[in-house]
Amino acid sequence: MPWNPQIPFNELPPLPPAGLDLEPKAVLKATVDARTALATLAQAGHLLTNPNVLMYALPILEAQASSEIENIVTTADELFRHADAGGGNQATQEALRNRRALFSGVEAIRATPLTGQTAALICSELHGRDMAVRAVPGTRIANPVTREIIYAPPEGAGLIRDKLADWERFVHADDDLDPLVRMAVAHYQFEAIHPFHDGNGRTGRAINILMLIEAGLLQDPVIYLSRAINARKNDYYRLLRAVTAEGAWIEWILYMLDVVRDAAVSTTRKIDAIRDCQDEIAERARAATPGGRDAQFLDVLFAQPYCRISTVAEKCGVSRQTASSWLHALVGAGLLNDAKFGRDLLFVNNEFLDVLTRPE
Repeated sequence: MPWNPQIPFNELPPLPPAGLDLEPKAVLKATVDARTALATLAQAGHLLTNPNVLMYALPILEAQASSEIENIVTTADELFRHADAGGGNQATQEALRNRRALFSGVEAIRATPLTGQTAALICSELHGRDMAVRAVPGTRIANPVTREIIYAPPEGAGLIRDKLADWERFVHADDDLDPLVRMAVAHYQFEAIHPFHDGNGRTGRAINILMLIEAGLLQDPVIYLSRAINARKNDYYRLLRAVTAEGAWIEWILYMLDVVRDAAVSTTRKIDAIRDCQDEIAERARAATPGGRDAQFLDVLFAQPYCRISTVAEKCGVSRQTASSWLHALVGAGLLNDAKFGRDLLFVNNEFLDVLTRPE
């Protein structure tokens, strides 16, 4: 029976696709390029004075981009400002839940392999409530402009669980398929199953990063993957649909390999820019205040672009008066700006913020 976008795709085939070589020559070449870029990214991260900055900043940028794909739009500035203190508008809070969901997923796969339960955990974190597989029929995906229905996912909680179980088997199959190709194929299948009422796109993109970590291609979630997807968002949706409608697996896999390569390259450039910014500001800070010679203080300045007196006092083991003196000296030297946000006095490392938020 031919695929019909109006009818629930209960016949979604299991993985791997039958009778198809998923790794022709073009895919193998693209895989090598993506792996090389990932290896370069891993090496670049180790060269930072404080690699923890990546664990703080890059998941925020990833959360912003993944949310933006779903038209949940906020700014990196808003996200960094509210990341620790909470608050912000609805879009900011949703994007920050996206970040928490990613970290929850990482913690989960450190303990047990990636499963459908991991996906449910991520989706629940995204929404701030428990999310189970869809049980109510009638889910349809429509073109946001024309409202034309373009896909109807499988229906029935039992069937959805069965398809997720098949997806799990493929994710952990003991075969020779390259992990990057496996990630690409698994991502299509997860989105086609569309197991939850909402949040499937953001959940699936978080799972991409988890699969890279499980495969040993990354140690931590320090790749800005969704930005590369967002840059070619129309291709993302077009090629997802082409797999369903035409079985265009190779085009989809090549697209995802390009996304990984582009994301790894741009993230490496981001790390290089962060390192240059750290070195330059550290030198100027040493000339501006005795605190500039305190390694802990410099770490605090680059843990995130927004800083509080109380944070410096706590992390550096100094009095509030000393912490205030150090920070105000950097304001006087033009290295930081101070700004009131509500009752909070924040010190903003604008040069660092610019490095984090600009495209590389």
